[in-house]
Parts: sequence; C-alpha cells; structure tokens
Amino acid sequence: MVSLRLWLESNRIITTRHRRLMAVSEISERISSGRGPKNTGDFLVEVTARLVDRMSPVIEGLDESEDEIEDMVVTGEYENLRSELAKIRREAISLRRYLSPQREAMSRLQSETIEWLSAGQKARLREVSDRIIRYVEDLDSIRERAAVIQDEVANRVSEQINNNMFILAVVATVLLPLGFVTGLLGINVDGMPGAKDAPWAFWQVTGALAVFVVIEVIIMKKLKWF
Repeated sequence: MVSLRLWLESNRIITTRHRRLMAVSEISERISSGRGPKNTGDFLVEVTARLVDRMSPVIEGLDESEDEIEDMVVTGEYENLRSELAKIRREAISLRRYLSPQREAMSRLQSETIEWLSAGQKARLREVSDRIIRYVEDLDSIRERAAVIQDEVANRVSEQINNNMFILAVVATVLLPLGFVTGLLGINVDGMPGAKDAPWAFWQVTGALAVFVVIEVIIMKKLKWF
C-alpha cells in the first residue's frame, strides 16, 4: 500500500507520494491524451475509484488463500499452516490500517459542503465509499477466519499429540510388567530358573509373557482404555 496525499481546489490539484502509483500514472496519461477528468471533482472520483479497484484482487487473493488453508486443515495437512495464517493476518491488519482512514476521509467528503463537488460526483464518491466499507468488513472477516482456523489447527495438533501420548502410555503399560519379570528372572543368563535342566525354559518364559500380554490387552479393552 502506497499513501497518496492530495491538495484539491476548484482550479488546482497537487498530489504527493513516495513511490510510483499506477492509478495516478494512468490518470496522467489520460489527461495527456485529452481523455482525462475535466475538473477537480472528476479527478477525485476517478483517482479514488482506481485506487479501490486495485485493492480488490489483493483482498480476494487473501480470501482464496484462507479457503485453501481451510481445505488443508480438513485433509489433515498441517505443515507450515501456522506461518501461512500468521502471514495472512499480518497482511489483513496492514491493509485495514490503510483503508480505515480512507473510509473516514470519504465519509467526510460526502458530509461537507464543497463547492467544486457536484451532487453526481458525491453520489459516485458514495459508491466508492461503500466499496471501501465492504473491503474493511472483508478484511475483518479474513482476520477473524484466520484466528478461528489457527485455533482449529492448534486443537487438531494437540489432539494428535494426545493420541500419540496415549499410544505410548499403552505400550509402556504393556511392556512395564514384562521388563519387571525379565529383569527379576535374569533372562538369557545362567541364573534363570530351569535354564540348566531344560533347554526350552527360555521359550516357556517367552510364551508365558506373550500370554500375559494378551491378558493385559483384554483387560484394557474391558476398561475401555482404547
């Protein structure tokens, strides 16, 4: 967004800007070719209309970006979504910071008595003002939607982490008794009961542990742990 400062009189127009504005350049070319505005009122209407026209694609682009992000949230693609949402919110806030004063300026132009503004020109300015108001409302909506989407992403990521933690807790619950038994009996060492007398003692213990795991899983299902 590039700010444009205007000093307007019935027979004098002065504009200042830090960077090149396409809207002003186009009007300048039209004036040079004899097809531009004929008076100060027409110039004001045309420059404001052209400035507003160039805002529309940017705001629509932000809205479309949010639609794409919402689709990604539905499909479970969360990678880099938070940074994208933060970028959209920053852009919406920045655009609104420029549009809000312009909305106030347009409202003041319509309410004040200005000799070089005709009734028809004020009506056209009112149309431009209505579009600016709609754009400001769209930016507010974009910012609110971004906040809602960000909360949804945070909730889904938190839910996914909780599910992973639950699975880890279940696995730890199953393996903890097995680790205790194997540590107590000293599996794979000479001190294991039956290791010297029966070569299949290790497999007997392994089978018993497998049965124990099955019993644990059945108990957990009955307790509705998963």
